[in-house]
Amino acid sequence: MGEDGGVVVPVLPLRPLWHMGALHPYEQALTLLLAFGPFLVLGLVIWRRRGEDDVTASREDSAPAPSTPVHGDEREHLS
Repeated sequence: MGEDGGVVVPVLPLRPLWHMGALHPYEQALTLLLAFGPFLVLGLVIWRRRGEDDVTASREDSAPAPSTPVHGDEREHLS
């Protein structure tokens, strides 16, 4: 307790802990890579998968539909 009966809170010199100096160029590059790299990889994966999906869809559209034999009256009745 302090002299006036209040609680004493120790004041630590936190200012030096907040900033430890300028980053080196390789540290700046590493920081940018860690910050934005995952988003770039995600964008590339999405772009590539959409391209594969477009190719698959175009192949399905251009392929002739398989003919299914109709045996007797096996069609679906909507009544």
